[in-house]
Amino acid sequence: MTSVRTRTRMLERLRAQGICDEAVLSVMGQIPRHAFVDEALAHKAYDDVSLPIGFAQTISQPYIVARMSELVNAVPQHGIILEIGTGCGYQTSILAKLFKTVHSIERIGGLVRNTRDRLSELQIHNARLRHADGSKGLPELAPFDAILITAAAPIVPENLMDQLAMGGRLVFPVGDSDQELRMIERLPDGFTETRLEKVKFVPMLPGTV
Repeated sequence: MTSVRTRTRMLERLRAQGICDEAVLSVMGQIPRHAFVDEALAHKAYDDVSLPIGFAQTISQPYIVARMSELVNAVPQHGIILEIGTGCGYQTSILAKLFKTVHSIERIGGLVRNTRDRLSELQIHNARLRHADGSKGLPELAPFDAILITAAAPIVPENLMDQLAMGGRLVFPVGDSDQELRMIERLPDGFTETRLEKVKFVPMLPGTV
C-alpha cells in the first residue's frame, strides 16, 4: 500500500512543475496510481517516471498525465471526450472524473480486458472502452468536447480535427524519435495549433491485436 504522504509528495511535485488546475490535482490525489501497475512496481507508482504495463506499453509519468489533463480540462464543455490509447486506464480514470463520458479506444485486446475489469473495481462507470484501431477516431459519435491521444503519431492527425466540437481541443504527441506535445483548438474562424514541449511516448500503430 502507498501512504497519503506519498500521494501528497506527488501533488507537491506537480505543482512545482507548473500544474495549477486544482480540479486535475484533486482528481490525481484521489485516483490510486498504484492500482494500475504490477504489484512489484507499486512502490514506484507515484514517482515521476513511466512504468511498464505489459504488451510493450507504458503508463505515462504523473506529470505528463496531469499536463495533458489540464489542457483538455480547459475546454468550455465537459460532456464527452475521446481518448485514443486506453493503456492501463490511468489517464482514462482521470478523464472520467473531469468529463461526463469518456470514449476510449485501445488496439490491444488484452489491455482492454484488463482495464475494463480495473475500472469496474474502482467504480468508474462512465468510461466506454472499445477494442479498435483508434487512428480514425469515432466519427459516428462526434463531435467531441476534447480528444486526447496517448501514443505518438508520425504526423498531425488531421482526420480527427473535424471530430472536435467548437471550442474543443485535440491534445497529442507527434513525431518519431523526436516527439513534441501539441494542441489543436477549433475556433469559429478555423483551427489553431500550439507547440508545447518535448515528450516521449510509444508510437501509434495501425490495426488491432
